Amino acid sequence: MFLLFAGVVLGPLTGLLDPDALLGDLLFPVVSSAVAIILFEGSLTLRREEITDTGPVLRRLLTFGVLITWAIIAAAAHAIGGLSWPLAILFGAILVVTGPTVIGPMLRTIRPTRAVGQLLHWEGIIIDPLGAVLAILVFDLAFGAQAEQPWLDALASLGLIAAVGGLAGAVVGALWGRVLRNHALPDYLENPATLLIVIITFALCEALAHESGLLAVTVLGIWLANMPRVVIEDLLDFKESLTVLLVSALFVLLAARLDLDSLLGLGLPALGVLAVVLFVARPIQIAAVTLGSPLALAERALLAWIAPRGIVAAAIASLFALKLEAAQVPQADLLVPLTFAMIIGTVLWQGLTAPAVAQLLGVQRPKPQGVLFVGSNPAVRALAGKLHEAGIDVCIADNVWGNVREARMAGITTYYGNPVSRHAEHNLDLSGLGQLFAMSLRYDTNTLACVRYGGVFGRGQVYSLATHLARGDDEKHAAAEHLRGHWLFDRDLSIAKLNSLLAQGYELRVTSLTDTFDFERWQEEQPAALALLAWDARRALRVRSADRDFAPLAGDELLYLAPPADDRPESSSGTDR
Repeated sequence: MFLLFAGVVLGPLTGLLDPDALLGDLLFPVVSSAVAIILFEGSLTLRREEITDTGPVLRRLLTFGVLITWAIIAAAAHAIGGLSWPLAILFGAILVVTGPTVIGPMLRTIRPTRAVGQLLHWEGIIIDPLGAVLAILVFDLAFGAQAEQPWLDALASLGLIAAVGGLAGAVVGALWGRVLRNHALPDYLENPATLLIVIITFALCEALAHESGLLAVTVLGIWLANMPRVVIEDLLDFKESLTVLLVSALFVLLAARLDLDSLLGLGLPALGVLAVVLFVARPIQIAAVTLGSPLALAERALLAWIAPRGIVAAAIASLFALKLEAAQVPQADLLVPLTFAMIIGTVLWQGLTAPAVAQLLGVQRPKPQGVLFVGSNPAVRALAGKLHEAGIDVCIADNVWGNVREARMAGITTYYGNPVSRHAEHNLDLSGLGQLFAMSLRYDTNTLACVRYGGVFGRGQVYSLATHLARGDDEKHAAAEHLRGHWLFDRDLSIAKLNSLLAQGYELRVTSLTDTFDFERWQEEQPAALALLAWDARRALRVRSADRDFAPLAGDELLYLAPPADDRPESSSGTDR
């Protein structure tokens, strides 16, 4: 929304930015190439095993579900918006797309159930090339050159697009996947070379069959994501950063081309079309495609509520508007402002209301606060046990069966295996987990775990406890900070020392902080104790780290390492347990 408004301010309101003058004939090649890169990045996250349970719903959503949406929006654009039938049908084809540029951020905010999130994610990526193909077919049929057999020409065009895009994406994906799997290029060249391959594939396919390029790069990304032994994490990191820049530029550029007078002049008919898009087309579509599916009623309701339109719809509408205006088609100047009205309306309405609707329906997952422990030594089991007793989700992952068995017998969720293995990537359940405590006795395992899960939980949520091999005060032996995460607890507390202290009679204890017995008062009364972490009434953790401030608040529960009972002063205000 801010990007759209920024484009409107820089373009029609102030005249500071004129994309057509800035880029000239390169404007739409740049826009199309940027959309291709965005779709490729999104398709790299599509794995077949993630959609097994909801596969039938997804297939229906992308087939006759598209036709339902198209028909309803086209009818509304004609009956309410006043567009001619050919233009209304083209507008309906453009508006079938949702788009990863708005779905992704919305899903991160809403945190819906697994099935809903997967369906929306897959739909947002795959429907973009499908919508582009549908729009170009409609355009050729309604506004293209007259032909003796237009439907046969349209089917031939569809077959050519599918053949060129699908075949090129699969072939390039298979060949480039082998290059990546065999490490035929130096690591520092893999990202730029992959970007080059994506752009070349897109350009060549567009030259052979218009609108086949988006399909090709989507197939290419899906192929790489599902090809065995192809590591794409570095590609994802690079492309995600690039996508943020491209999305920002595209929204500003396209919004700056908007005719504000035309947008404001749409008036009540545009609001009527928007109401049909929000409250008629999507609910009917979801009701039809989820009939007989295992999805709960609340999940279907949330799916029916979320379908924001994004940058792909804007790009397609802008491209066709130029062609229609050049051909002097009546009402062609309404296509772009009406499309932007749908984008602004759907993003604004659904972005503001979807989190509350998900919470009301009970299909919003809580913000993950739990801890994944790497290692299963006695200190880990003791710490995980205390958090488990407090109702905080924990999971211990290690490949030492004896230690894992003891944790499992204590009722703690465990994963027996290497936490950075390919098996763990697909089988380690991270539901409810939002932080990593790397506390293995092996320093290299801790570092690898921090690198692996830094991209899952965020680098700010990854901690490692020093081992007896490296305690953070020797730069020659310690891993770089961006690899090992934050130092957990204290630099002078190693895993070996923590286990030794527990063996000597030290205990992990919990006390409640209040307005009268705050953290400073606790420190005065327990000078020999070491505060480890705290949590509030919602089980949100505050973790003590050697490189971060630690300030528990009144109402928090404080977990600390207490000296043996004989050496422990009595607390005058706190209640230990």
